Amino acid sequence: MNELDQAGLARLRDGWISGGAAFELAPAEWKEVAAAASPDEQERRLLAIAAQALDVALRPAAPKTLKQRPPLPVLAWPVLPERLRPSLRAALKYAADARLKTRVATLVASRGFVLHPMDWMPTASSQESPEVYAPWVDWQAGADSGKQSRREHLTAESWDDFYPAARRGALIGLRRSAPALARTLIETKGASESAEVRLALIELMRIGLGADDVPFLKSLSADRSGKVREMAGRLLARLGEHGNPASGGSEDPVAELAAFIEEGKSGFIRRRTTYSPIKPKSQAQQARRADLFATCYFGDLVARFGKTEPDFIGAWQFGVDDGADLFLVRMVSVSGGDAAVASLADLLVAAGGRLAHLALQLMLRLDSGRKRDLIRQILNDAQNLAALNMVEGAEAGWLEWGDLAKGKTLLALRSAFSGDNDVIKRNAEQHLETLGFLANPVAAEKLIGEVVAAGLPPASPSLGLLRLNAALTENPTK
Repeated sequence: MNELDQAGLARLRDGWISGGAAFELAPAEWKEVAAAASPDEQERRLLAIAAQALDVALRPAAPKTLKQRPPLPVLAWPVLPERLRPSLRAALKYAADARLKTRVATLVASRGFVLHPMDWMPTASSQESPEVYAPWVDWQAGADSGKQSRREHLTAESWDDFYPAARRGALIGLRRSAPALARTLIETKGASESAEVRLALIELMRIGLGADDVPFLKSLSADRSGKVREMAGRLLARLGEHGNPASGGSEDPVAELAAFIEEGKSGFIRRRTTYSPIKPKSQAQQARRADLFATCYFGDLVARFGKTEPDFIGAWQFGVDDGADLFLVRMVSVSGGDAAVASLADLLVAAGGRLAHLALQLMLRLDSGRKRDLIRQILNDAQNLAALNMVEGAEAGWLEWGDLAKGKTLLALRSAFSGDNDVIKRNAEQHLETLGFLANPVAAEKLIGEVVAAGLPPASPSLGLLRLNAALTENPTK
């Protein structure tokens, strides 16, 4: 529509607004259509033509920046029943950030349902959402394209037919069932990807990591990305392939780190070797020690003392220096072997208290059984409940009522909600959100009754996830 047409329609509009006739103001072509009619009919015909021109025939063209999205993919699982959506929205509203909202979606997925897209959608960069949402993640990331990921096996030929999230899910499945095939795909197709994508692909090698992966990981020492080289080095260290990352000078960083550790002896009858951290003498030494723990590999440090990884862990004197304890646990989590991780986790969980809290640093390396043992230990102590908010990679909906009833957590919650300290109550409400994720339906329902009886208002928003959990008793996908 040009400016002349717009000005003509504006004159017609102004004439009608003022209550007068607009026939004489109409374009000649329009007059021909209305000339044979009565004056009132003339105005009605002009009005119809003007409306058609403004609303249909002469609508502005879409801007060139506007791009058409493909339809939102239908997920493989059924949508949460309508009757449960109010409870879901309440739980999502109480969840303070994207991580906690994803945790709500994970709980629902553990019962075989997905959320309605108007209630929650994963972001384009989401890697924490359940795998069933991969088509939605890709839809968010690929909204400028009409291509849709095909529902077929991932191969070298179909690699480009998969969006990143769907490809990631397929590679995870392959690393579990056919690790060699997944490694070959990462090796052949990942080389042409960007550094960020290559890093994400190499990180998947941790699943099913084995000796057959060593040659490929060693080949990455020449990768153009420093982050990829670092990731490959850590994975090699987990397999016992020692080789300290390059230092900035002639000094050996492993020897420098070993100098912060004192070797000693304990026991009168059966003498055994112990290893204790030496307290740094300055802030500069503290910073240097922290940097060395973060950059050196655990296997290299252990080899310096001539010990195996589990033996070194068993000889470490926990409690001498809390900072050194944390650095060591983090070091084991990123570069220790599976046996070292398992040994350290068992030691920390058995010790309980503050040391069980340290084991949270190992969560992403632990198997399902050890994760559950760790969480049970934290619940039993009750003094470290805040640590549950740091739990990563935990399963949803497995915690039984007996796990709560026999520990100190239930007593602590009752005390918090029956008291007058508002700060303690708010902290306890945050713990309820975490327990709402971990508990099974029976435990969730019983816990609601316990805390309400202790003094928590029945309408408290902090009960939202527990109520949703208790109502999610069916699983249509099993």
